Amino acid sequence: MLTPRAMPESPVEYEYRSDFLREAQARGLIFQATDPEGLDAACRAGPIAAYIGFDATAASLHVGSLVQIMMLRLLQRHGHRPVVLLGGGTTRIGDPSGKDESRRMLAAEEIAANLAGIRRVFDPFLGAGEVRFVDNAEWLDALGYIELLREIGPHFTVNRMLTFDSVRLRLEREQPLSFLEFNYMILQSYDFRELFRRHGVRLQMGGSDQWGNIVSGVDLVRRTDRAEVWGLTTPLLTTASGAKMGKTAQGAVWLTADRLAPFDYWQFWRNTEDADVPRFLRLFTDLPLDEIARLAALEGAEVNDAKRMLATAATALAHGAAAAAAAEAAARATFGEDACGAGADLPTVIIPAAELAAGVAAFRLFAEAGLAASLGEARRLIRGGGARLNDAVLGEEARPVTEADLRAGVIKLSAGRKHHRLVRPG
Repeated sequence: MLTPRAMPESPVEYEYRSDFLREAQARGLIFQATDPEGLDAACRAGPIAAYIGFDATAASLHVGSLVQIMMLRLLQRHGHRPVVLLGGGTTRIGDPSGKDESRRMLAAEEIAANLAGIRRVFDPFLGAGEVRFVDNAEWLDALGYIELLREIGPHFTVNRMLTFDSVRLRLEREQPLSFLEFNYMILQSYDFRELFRRHGVRLQMGGSDQWGNIVSGVDLVRRTDRAEVWGLTTPLLTTASGAKMGKTAQGAVWLTADRLAPFDYWQFWRNTEDADVPRFLRLFTDLPLDEIARLAALEGAEVNDAKRMLATAATALAHGAAAAAAAEAAARATFGEDACGAGADLPTVIIPAAELAAGVAAFRLFAEAGLAASLGEARRLIRGGGARLNDAVLGEEARPVTEADLRAGVIKLSAGRKHHRLVRPG
């Protein structure tokens, strides 16, 4: 049995020799490993299959999952075989790791729609048709409860399960942990064994909040199949100011264009805090490490050059080089003299021509355009002087916006300096 360990405060100190693990460590992608020496030797010996699981809690993934995606991308670039495990089965249970409360139970139809949406996320990063997708509903839905308890139950003790952070932290905070969620660790461990048996997967990767689940899976495979398999975690990330990755005041930073326009995605990376730029270049781009070192040495106003390179490189991975170039050009136009010349490269909202002819109250238009979360927030934005119409500060929240405000066929709305929309009649 693997000895339970408290989560270390710093990454595992081991000098890897395999190309994949050496670069992963240099980029700051490695936090913990169950057996660094054994894993390193296996990666040097030849290609291995490795997986990361993604539950279907939404119809896309956001930047909070990007470290895991970049880990699969790096694995693939070094000749190993990435496997994406879609949690069609485990989504019905809910992972308690890192959560203070239970997730909402999703209907089967919603889970199916979310699974289809999530699959699309990986194409630009890993290549369409170049990664194996597996849905754990394939085996979990067919399980008999008594048979599972008899076969798998003896390899888990409640005493040990209580030591892992996914369970312990919830109990320490006196937050409810349902018996349903308590089973999640067993199911994730079973997933690893099934992937090992069906597809030869020998490495499970995930965020460091998954450490307990991953260690349990490694231990289960070693006990039942007498096989050497490994676990590897990546660090959980926050920004230099302590904010959680993937979330902004405007909501989640989604990885698909139907949920977040490439321009807004580019802007998210362009607005990176100065202290985070070197780390994010290593984690979220394919730029060579020596080039990143050069960019990390920039100071003063030159840091903005590094931020633009980060934004363009990260956007190119998610949306393609053309979309990244268009987003950068749109940003230059928006923040330069020709602010309205960005055209269709800025996120666009279509308003019925009849409504625009009659006039739409400014606060309502800002809310409909997604620049405010509610009508009340839109009113406060305008009253506080943070709203602009065609780059002019709006002074009246109920001011009607009409066809007369069109400039070259569009109306530009801005919330602060960083968030913009174009309004077109339709």
